[in-house]
Amino acid sequence: MATYLFLACFLLFQIVIILDQLAEGESSSQSSCPKEFTCGNLPNLSFPFSNVSRPECGLYTLDCGATPYPTITLELGQHQYGVEVNRGNLMFLFDPLLDKYLRKRSCNVFHTGISFPSSASISFDFLSKIMFYKCNRTSSNVSSLQKKIDHYFRGYRSYNNCQNFTLYYIDGDNHTLPAARTLPAECSVIYLPSYGSSRGIDVFVKLNSSILIQWKVSEICAECHYNGGKCLTDTHNNFQCSDAGKKELPKGIHILLQCAIALILFGSFTSCVIAIVLRCRKKKGHAGSSQLSTNWDLEGCKLLGVHVFSYSQLEKATDYFHSDKELGDGGFGTVYHGKLRDGREVAVKRLYQHNYKRLEQFINEIKILTTLRHRNLVTLYGCTSGHSRELLLVYEYIPNGTIADHLHGEKAKDGSLTWPIRMKIALETATALAYLHASDIVHRDVKTTNILLDNNFCVKVADFGLSRFLPNDVTHVSTAPQGTPGYVDPEYHECYQLTDKSDVYSFGVVLVELVSSMPALDTSRHRDVINLATLALNRIARGAFSELIDPSLGFETDGEIMRMATSVAELAFQCLQPKKHMRPTMDDVLETLKEIQGGEFQDETKNDEIDKKNVSSSVEIVLSPESEEVVLLKKIGRFPTSPTSVTDRWVSNSTATCNSV
Repeated sequence: MATYLFLACFLLFQIVIILDQLAEGESSSQSSCPKEFTCGNLPNLSFPFSNVSRPECGLYTLDCGATPYPTITLELGQHQYGVEVNRGNLMFLFDPLLDKYLRKRSCNVFHTGISFPSSASISFDFLSKIMFYKCNRTSSNVSSLQKKIDHYFRGYRSYNNCQNFTLYYIDGDNHTLPAARTLPAECSVIYLPSYGSSRGIDVFVKLNSSILIQWKVSEICAECHYNGGKCLTDTHNNFQCSDAGKKELPKGIHILLQCAIALILFGSFTSCVIAIVLRCRKKKGHAGSSQLSTNWDLEGCKLLGVHVFSYSQLEKATDYFHSDKELGDGGFGTVYHGKLRDGREVAVKRLYQHNYKRLEQFINEIKILTTLRHRNLVTLYGCTSGHSRELLLVYEYIPNGTIADHLHGEKAKDGSLTWPIRMKIALETATALAYLHASDIVHRDVKTTNILLDNNFCVKVADFGLSRFLPNDVTHVSTAPQGTPGYVDPEYHECYQLTDKSDVYSFGVVLVELVSSMPALDTSRHRDVINLATLALNRIARGAFSELIDPSLGFETDGEIMRMATSVAELAFQCLQPKKHMRPTMDDVLETLKEIQGGEFQDETKNDEIDKKNVSSSVEIVLSPESEEVVLLKKIGRFPTSPTSVTDRWVSNSTATCNSV
């Protein structure tokens, strides 16, 4: 029996090794796909797009030889679009047929409108568009029908110069009809690209032959692609991940496999099979997932030393997660306002999906918030157990919203963010980030919606689901870029190298928002300055501070505000440099802000130096999913701060290089 066991295990291990090698060879066709490629005048293109010569490397292919722009076909049988600009996950498409109709002022423009595909692998969001209600005039009683429809769209603008239909629309943000009203049978909805601020002018002048789209690859597709698979959908639009170019195994392997199976059946060698399965899982990186899930199910929050709340307790606290209690989206879940029995007001984050990747982010955030203590980091009260219906995180409730609410939302109307308060916010946020970096943690999603404010406008940095541990003996972690468009470090996006300087870049965007009151990404701005970082670099390099600083701050009549706001803008300029070695460290940023403030913040930050010294070097932070292919490189030295005279613009992606120093 022992001989059979040994022989069976030996044969099976040999087969597994061969299969692994074959699998690696088969997936190499995927892994050989370039991370980035240049297509015509478009640099730094990557998945989900590919060149027509390598269609297996993407979901959509571009004809790079077409002129004047590379072309792309987004749906089978549809006409081609020219790709004018690709930046991040934003793309400008040129529609030559639409341009032809617009030049001729032809009503063919309104024939079907424009739409884009959506699947389980990728979705497209059509930005900067105008919605039309197109109502046919084909009834025999045209006059009566027209009066009825005109009355229905009372208050809308109309265009009647097309032969068989009338168009109704609203200037500015398009609002759909109230739910109680049913669209007349003669009418349909179409969307067309527009210029963002073309109010009250001729309908053809409103329209644009350049179409701005935002694309987003689903997480399951991205994981499939970067693991060497191919993203597919079945006839019901359900996602499937299939290995590309899989080959039949050689005949000899089939014979060995049959012999091994016969030996297993003869000896009932269950333990051998389990060992092989475990080896295969470890090979593919899932052993950690199994152990983590098992430990979580057994111990839950107790495993991490935090308070355990019952699901029913949090249901009642949030009025059963009523929509009126929603505070917003927090990274990987919706956040609700609640009140516990003991009277504490809480914010409850509800996990979107209960899968391994979400669980990893969930535990990652708990690990960080239970390890670190700082007055400018949000406090975690506890979470639900692994046996709960849903995974929930419970935080202290911060009542005054986010910086974004006060700069760009409803709270902006009250003008509560005066310059002294904005300066206080900048200092406290920099203090929190410097503390994180001293703790070897990179936040990775610094933005104004993740910076909360209490009633005294004290800062609480939140949302650590994407944060990463970065030991002090490495220069960077190589990982798939994650974050929010408008805030993502361009070098991280291009080179897949995360450093603490990535947070510095994102904080630079926050500083510009505080100075300008403009959002980080605004598609109504000219295409060259959709990103606030690009706009700021341009204005500051020219010394045009008056075109950047929010006039409501009173800088034109107050010389001290002008001095501080200009200095903060110059500091933001350094933070936004395209190369990480040209940016200051977060400690340098904090010291500069203190100097700009005039030293009054010094006493408040003395305790932070003590906090940094007390950070435990033995803290273990749960990393993001292993599919991100973590690579650690040894640190070579401290990076110098950026001189204020540097005027490089990161929009010139073609000149960027990926350096490890």
